[in-house]
Amino acid sequence: MLLAEERRLDAVFHALSNRTRRALLKSLAAGPARVTELAEPHKMSLNAVSKHLFVLERAGLIRRTREGNVQSCVLDASPLASAEEWIAGYRSFWDRKLDRLAAFVEKRRR
Repeated sequence: MLLAEERRLDAVFHALSNRTRRALLKSLAAGPARVTELAEPHKMSLNAVSKHLFVLERAGLIRRTREGNVQSCVLDASPLASAEEWIAGYRSFWDRKLDRLAAFVEKRRR
C-alpha cells in the first residue's frame, strides 16, 4: 500500500474510533444536515461537535458547505471502501478460525 493510501486509511480509522463521530456519520447517512441539527442529540458544545466534524472532514467522510451563517454537512462514504477492503483481508483468517471451532464442537458432540 502506498504511503498516501495508508495515511488516508489511518485518518478513516481515527475518525471511526470515536463513538460521537460514528453517531454523526449515522445521522448523516439519513441525509444532509445542518451542524446545529447534528449537535442537538449530543451533550456537548457546538464547538466540540465542530471539532469532531473537522476530523470526519479531514478523513474525507463528510463535506461541509456554508450558506451565510449556516453550515451543512453531507456524508461521503467512499473512503469507507478502503477500510472495508483492509478489514476483508482478515476475513479468511476468521473463517479458518470459525471452521476449526465448528469442527471442534462437532467432534465434542460425537
